[in-house]
Amino acid sequence: MQQHHQPDQQAAPPSDPIRALVVEDDPGTAEFVRVGLAYEGFDVAVCADGAAAVRMADRIRPDVVILDWMLPGMDGLEVCRRLRAQGDAAILMLTARDGLADRVLGLENGADDYLVKPFHYEELVARNR
Repeated sequence: MQQHHQPDQQAAPPSDPIRALVVEDDPGTAEFVRVGLAYEGFDVAVCADGAAAVRMADRIRPDVVILDWMLPGMDGLEVCRRLRAQGDAAILMLTARDGLADRVLGLENGADDYLVKPFHYEELVARNR
């Protein structure tokens, strides 16, 4: 009887985690988002102001940026414009600014998506995947 040898099948290497940059000046919200995304398998970095966000994004090259609008120093819209110019990370505005004009302005300035605070954690994760 002839034996057929099956080639050794190696498991596919695990995919790299999604790199997320959370830009949020409220420590409670930043920590909530950081812990939640880390639990979901994201590699998460956090910063609290716009200028730091631009520098950090240039250094870590995130796949996704969760960006508050109202930040000290450089606001979220300016951060969004600069991040859009320097790379192709997906940008989700996560902000309390809930007016239609605000959502349109965020999207027109480079955001890929817009989620209003307060938000549901499950929706945030789904939008980032």
